[in-house]
Amino acid sequence: MKKLLLLSLIGFASSSFAQTVNDVPLKDIEVDYVQIIGTGRSLSTKVNVEIDFGQETKSISFKNGTNIKDERGRNMKFNSMMDALNFMSANGYSFQFAYTMNDEKDKAIYYILKKNK
Repeated sequence: MKKLLLLSLIGFASSSFAQTVNDVPLKDIEVDYVQIIGTGRSLSTKVNVEIDFGQETKSISFKNGTNIKDERGRNMKFNSMMDALNFMSANGYSFQFAYTMNDEKDKAIYYILKKNK
């Protein structure tokens, strides 16, 4: 009985954490619009996804902190931008429009999303 209680408490505690950006739970971000930025990762089919909701970032930091982190605090990895879009939709955001930017080194796709009310 004690083992069952302990396992259920651990399960409840692990499910009570949410995905975060800058340590803010994704569902608690108090903005109307967000931008997700997808860039390809070298030698991988997965994409790096960052989120911009107008937060302040540290200009000196090598890590900008805009990556979506899972319950364990690790950067989430998405199979594609559609995977990221489905994830954001499940977290209360709807797609508005998309655009791409290409420069000499990088190619990035930007999705503008609106928070559902």
